[in-house]
Amino acid sequence: MIRVTDWLQKNRQTVVRALGSLLALALLLILLQEEGDGQLFSALRRVSIWYFLAAIGALLISRLFAATRWHILLQSAGVEISLLRSILLTFTGNFSSNFLPTTVGGDMVRLAGTIQMGYDRAICLASLVADRLVGLAGMSVALPLGLAPVFSLGNNASQSIVFSALIQKTVDFVKRTLASFSIWMKKPFALGASLLATFGNMVFIYLAVYLLLLGIDHEVSYWLVAGLYTLTYFVTLVPISINGLGVQELSMTFLLVQLGGLTSSESATVALLTRLLFILTSLPGAFFLPAILAAMDNKTPSEK
Repeated sequence: MIRVTDWLQKNRQTVVRALGSLLALALLLILLQEEGDGQLFSALRRVSIWYFLAAIGALLISRLFAATRWHILLQSAGVEISLLRSILLTFTGNFSSNFLPTTVGGDMVRLAGTIQMGYDRAICLASLVADRLVGLAGMSVALPLGLAPVFSLGNNASQSIVFSALIQKTVDFVKRTLASFSIWMKKPFALGASLLATFGNMVFIYLAVYLLLLGIDHEVSYWLVAGLYTLTYFVTLVPISINGLGVQELSMTFLLVQLGGLTSSESATVALLTRLLFILTSLPGAFFLPAILAAMDNKTPSEK
């Protein structure tokens, strides 16, 4: 009993997140039950395979933009890493994020990879923090696209949920920005270029979700899709679940029902397929892992 108590005390954060994911998934199932059994599978069968494949392609392109963002930050800080290695490490990090308990797992894999390749640990760690902050800044720009339709609902409960999530992340964003951007504050061109890469990443993520909606014969405005996904992104940043599992699906389902005009089963289909897309597009990371290990063993003097 003492050992169990010690384990729970040591891993309480992981336990809380696991319970949060289970609760969110349970709420999603309750929501689907209101439409009757079989509606979700009926909606899944309607998905066009061609739109689904196009969505995979769009999300893969978005991953390349995300890798480019990090590459720009590394290069501007004096880390002479090739774009290919930045891409390989990014995909491997994405793969780890989908199969490790927290999204930090992916960042730790990227950090370990850069250190093993001989790059400066402190700079690489700072670049990972900056990478996340630039991504958050990009999403913040798109936030009004999601807030406007939410406020049009006139639902005080949903507005308070959104505000609580945004206030928490805004405070955290300001603190971490001041602490971590010291290297790049003197490099406005690099920051601007990395932000442009973030916008490219966002455009193709939104496109992937938009294509999934077209795949079930629902044409929702691209800009509304952008706003709804951005809101979902900020909600999943609140550390109450494992990698946003359950919370992302429940949030997206709720928003698509309330603002997109979809049924619960259709919205859940899009939400679940979005999760599947991120998992599928991270799989190349598993294949790239041997190449990264080989690169670690054969680093050049200039990269040390």
